[in-house]
Amino acid sequence: MRQSLRSKLQRARQGAQQGAQRGARLFGVIAWCGVFLAPAAHAASTVWVVELEGAIGPASADYFIRALERADAQDVNLLVLRLDTPGGLDKSMRDMVKAILASPVPVATYVAPNGSRAASAGTYIMYASHIAAMAPATNIGSSTPVNIGGSPLPIPGGPPAEEDGPAAEEGGESGEAEGEEAPAAGAGAMDRKVVNDAVAYIKGLAELRGRNAQWAEATVRDAANLTATEALDAGVIDVVAEDLPALLAAVNGRAVDAGGVAVAVRTSDPNITFIEPDWRYELLGVITDPNVAYILLMIGIYGLILEFYNPGIGIGAVVGVICLLLGAFALQMLPINYAGLALIVVGIGLLAAEAFTPSFGLFGVGGGVAFVVGSIILMDTDVPAYQISLPIIAAATAFSVLILVFALGAAIRARRLRSATGKESMVGGTARVVADFTGEGRVRAFGEVWQARGAAGVAFATDSRVAITGVDGLCLLVEPLGDAP
Repeated sequence: MRQSLRSKLQRARQGAQQGAQRGARLFGVIAWCGVFLAPAAHAASTVWVVELEGAIGPASADYFIRALERADAQDVNLLVLRLDTPGGLDKSMRDMVKAILASPVPVATYVAPNGSRAASAGTYIMYASHIAAMAPATNIGSSTPVNIGGSPLPIPGGPPAEEDGPAAEEGGESGEAEGEEAPAAGAGAMDRKVVNDAVAYIKGLAELRGRNAQWAEATVRDAANLTATEALDAGVIDVVAEDLPALLAAVNGRAVDAGGVAVAVRTSDPNITFIEPDWRYELLGVITDPNVAYILLMIGIYGLILEFYNPGIGIGAVVGVICLLLGAFALQMLPINYAGLALIVVGIGLLAAEAFTPSFGLFGVGGGVAFVVGSIILMDTDVPAYQISLPIIAAATAFSVLILVFALGAAIRARRLRSATGKESMVGGTARVVADFTGEGRVRAFGEVWQARGAAGVAFATDSRVAITGVDGLCLLVEPLGDAP
């Protein structure tokens, strides 16, 4: 009996020891998990800030899209686009919207600082963003489309348009159109197509992000505007924030759909990085300025003309090719009118023809007119930031006329003049035969007696006039002109 009790006690002690060992192991696992999981739970979030100010164009779109791609590669938690724009080019805006819609990194577009705006193309970018935010004393709206001619499209029953919006067509644009009004009634089929396309585009973005689609239509048809507080009350934006820290605190934990995946925005204890523009952005920003692109195009054309006229130097060809390629690269990123480009080329051709042919100014005047008209309509947009300056057009026209008509014409006329010195000045002159000869003999030319040689079998009579056709050393090559008077 005692032995049985003793064995039961022994088994109980062994079970207690094994239980204690298992508990210790479980506690150790939990402790190690706590060690590894605790830092992850409190790890700092990564936030990138990209600042865009001014008209939306190829340079700004490329800068933003590349920053978004880098943010995806480096697992950034949130990219904040701090925006202040009056509008911009339609193609650039659409490229940015497509990048935002496909991005797995949440994008918060923040209209800041105070006094900024997201007008025209900026409104579309706001609607496409995962989070739309504005600082106090900012505004959003004025997205009425602009037609190719540059004036606001007539919208039936609509009020005057104060600013423009993205045109629905490829190569359309958006920006400001100050001082222009849309007719109150009557719209053509093309006008309705452009307006309806723009309305459908922004309403689609509104439905995707759960924002106010009714006001989205109003900002296109009626150029409607809202302040930051009004936009928040109307469901156009998500947050009104005084500054960037307030914005990050307000959006922390917000659920968004990023690239088709539900993502919780994490901005607690943020590690904020301001993305600085690189050399590519600076270069694109310079050469995609229409004035710079236009000047590069002119330098390229005249550099090649100089090289063709006086080959062998190489400077004109090198500078011309580089400038022409840079100008062509910039123009293909801008909304250009190919009719305007063709008129510029035709104008330069006519001005060059004036230098070669005696057209009594007809080619010169026609070339100057074609050059001016082509330069004015070259930019197929009404955005003020993407217009070629009229003084630059005037300077380029004056330079073209000066170079092609006067300078090139004077050079061609000088080349056609008979040389006044050397052997070349003797060719084409006349001489008189000193004595009869056949083959070789003597002639008097330029006050001197020269050895002369004619064609085989041709006889030359004394005192007859002969034409000098060439010079071979000290011998003149001659041919008969007729008897002496």
